[in-house]
Amino acid sequence: MIVDFHIHYSPEELVRPKLGPRGTPRTIFVNGAPVQMPRQQLFALEDHIAAMDEAGVDVAVLSSPSGLVNEINQCRMVNDKLKWVEDRFPGRLQGMAHVPPLGGGESLHELERAACELGYKGVALPSLIGRTELDAPELWPFYSKAEELGLFVFVHPSLNSPGNYMDYDLGRSVGREFQLVLAVIRLINGGILDEFPGLNFIISHLGGGIAALMGRIEPYQDKVFWMTADHERHGKLPREPFRNYLNRLYFDMGGCFGNISPVKCALVEINPEKLLLGTDYPQEMRDAQSIKTFVDEIKKLPLSQEQLEGILGENARQFLKNP
Repeated sequence: MIVDFHIHYSPEELVRPKLGPRGTPRTIFVNGAPVQMPRQQLFALEDHIAAMDEAGVDVAVLSSPSGLVNEINQCRMVNDKLKWVEDRFPGRLQGMAHVPPLGGGESLHELERAACELGYKGVALPSLIGRTELDAPELWPFYSKAEELGLFVFVHPSLNSPGNYMDYDLGRSVGREFQLVLAVIRLINGGILDEFPGLNFIISHLGGGIAALMGRIEPYQDKVFWMTADHERHGKLPREPFRNYLNRLYFDMGGCFGNISPVKCALVEINPEKLLLGTDYPQEMRDAQSIKTFVDEIKKLPLSQEQLEGILGENARQFLKNP
């Protein structure tokens, strides 16, 4: 079985008004920075299925850019549409819940509805909510509810990364990746994985390329050497060594446009049992041949057959409906 854990869908009603003339893609700018690129492929489900069939993908797990918003009614509509998608293509397309994580009781009620009535097994979460980071205490009720419901948490890059990213499209190219690296460190050092041991986190985009930075991240866990051990913020550490927590996280391969080199880099630091195939179709990889080529490159990696099958689908089966 081949499972693509990073495919996007957004309802046509939410995408079409943002398109350019005659339905062409259009880049949307926020505060001077490009943040979104709506395209018809986001709701063209037949194209999703055709690309999967040609590339040999059996199941795709859908997340929705339109659901990563602080608007409960829009999230509720996205959840209902994803259920409609599942029913239309049974066994092929599977959705996950979308709620404003800081929305209080109304959001937690919607999360419960999405899990118990719609049957979702996971919830999508942006790597940054406004200016609230993933280790903020305000998010603990959300984490607690997700853990109670047995949901995995899929962390997608925030569509609008703050910082000095106004030029050269840096927000989309590297700002989002940097935010994912920060998110991983915050989940670990901020104690989220200690406080919610039953939560499985799936970090998209290979954690923003965190494997390439491990040689720098781990030495900075030595708070005594860096003389920050007594500092309330900079001296905070989890209960166990950093790498123990890295081995608890899962990472998908979206965000690298089908380039196998970032995957090879990730395998230097991340166990293959924690990697999931992801393409980011139709935003980054946009055609079946690109997906097929990426899958073929993965099959050539110097891993055991069991590990390759795990990356391509078996590692994801625990997160699927009716696996």
